[in-house]
Amino acid sequence: MLNLNTQNIEHFRKATITDGEHIAYKDLEEKVRLLIFRDLFRLNWTYEFQDNLIQVKPPEYYDKKVIQKAMSIKRNEIIESNRNWINSHIKIARNNLANGYDVLASKIKPIIEVCTTQKQHDLFRIYRYYWSSPYSEYVGRRIKLIIRDAGLKNSPVIGIAALGSPIIHIPERDEWIGWNKDIRTERLNYAMDAYLIGALPPYNLLLGGKLISYVLASKEIRAIYREKYKNKISLISGKSRSKLVGLFTTSLYGKSSQYNRIKYKGKDLFKKIGQTKGFGTLHLTNETFSAMQEYLVSKNILITNHFGSGPSWTMRVINKTGKVLGFDPKFLLKHSFRRDIYFVPYGSESVEFLNGNTTTPFYFNYSKNELVKYWRERWLNMRKKNEEIVNKVLRFEPEHFKIE
Repeated sequence: MLNLNTQNIEHFRKATITDGEHIAYKDLEEKVRLLIFRDLFRLNWTYEFQDNLIQVKPPEYYDKKVIQKAMSIKRNEIIESNRNWINSHIKIARNNLANGYDVLASKIKPIIEVCTTQKQHDLFRIYRYYWSSPYSEYVGRRIKLIIRDAGLKNSPVIGIAALGSPIIHIPERDEWIGWNKDIRTERLNYAMDAYLIGALPPYNLLLGGKLISYVLASKEIRAIYREKYKNKISLISGKSRSKLVGLFTTSLYGKSSQYNRIKYKGKDLFKKIGQTKGFGTLHLTNETFSAMQEYLVSKNILITNHFGSGPSWTMRVINKTGKVLGFDPKFLLKHSFRRDIYFVPYGSESVEFLNGNTTTPFYFNYSKNELVKYWRERWLNMRKKNEEIVNKVLRFEPEHFKIE
């Protein structure tokens, strides 16, 4: 249970009716408390009013609709704040997509394009806004990828993917690998988080998300990583960054249909290794977070935002705000949404390498071409037999693409 003290209980009563919009507040502290309550109320937290105290409690379980609602609120905030940029780049996005008729005729030959130029980063960015999850950036190592179809003229975009420095501490992941703090500090550098994996229309209708997942399991991704970090040393471990032995990723809504049954040669390429306890900040809007920052500044408290300074900056801001306001911030943070955790091993002993029990991961060295060939046979051919899906693909034209 979370207690939110307030001297203006009527504001909070109105929040249960109006969803918290356009309600007056007397000072920054009251504003932060009100916005926290509004965000939690939107997510079906229960509440009780007792004099000048509000007690709020999370639901036992978040269903998919509630999670989608939380993400849509935060996503819409971000999109509206970037609307002018999106409108000025939507034509570029459409010019790089294929129509459905051509895609059905394509043999679909993915090629991997690493974002290095401003034009590539802009194209990645405009497509990133398309997803239902809010746009966010990783701090630390980052590799952004655009996956194109060389099977068609002009190589239209199939989808995008992004790799970033792993979150430093995820208890369920660390326990599965066998990491203590010292081993994790030394070995975390050999893994990356796949924080975005997704296909764009019309390829998404043909299980393009699974296709990109297969591509990420290929030796070509290791080669891209090795080339980018061949002369880099980790600030945390002091070791070379050039060796990549595996990827971590999480589902968007609890169980994942995209990563389910992604196999090759009888092995799971995406191994489910556990489920998060639900720590996170997705249920708090940017408006609330900005108010927290403003409140801390008014108290002469500065929370720095740079890689290597500890847990997520947003979580540190929320943690400090809770302490200053007098409630347990961990209670607020730990009731986010549980997600499945997956590991993509690049070798037969990737886990043993990460936990320090071997010096060689014994790479599988699966090529992109062989993995894509398997995807075609296992997934694409079956999908093309679905008349309803085929009709949807045929109806798609690049001009239909929009971000809203």
